[in-house]
Amino acid sequence: MQQDKQPDYHPVVFRDRSAGYAFLTRSTATSDQTIEWDDGETYPVVDVEISSESHPFYTGKARTVDSEGRVARFERRYGTPEGTADEDATG
Repeated sequence: MQQDKQPDYHPVVFRDRSAGYAFLTRSTATSDQTIEWDDGETYPVVDVEISSESHPFYTGKARTVDSEGRVARFERRYGTPEGTADEDATG
């Protein structure tokens, strides 16, 4: 493997502005901005719009699909098809 073909993989701080959260990880991302981290070292910082701290899926604020309500709404609108299991059980 050629060493000069590999990207520079280094510590980078990703900062989620909407959640006020930052985390240090290794990445190939670069930035002109820097930040002093808790360990006293200075690292490049990349601002992101959404992270696991602000994403609805990870925060538990994601909308759930109401599939039962959709079926009931369909049956109210178009009626139940003839020969369904409910009619056979009662008839």
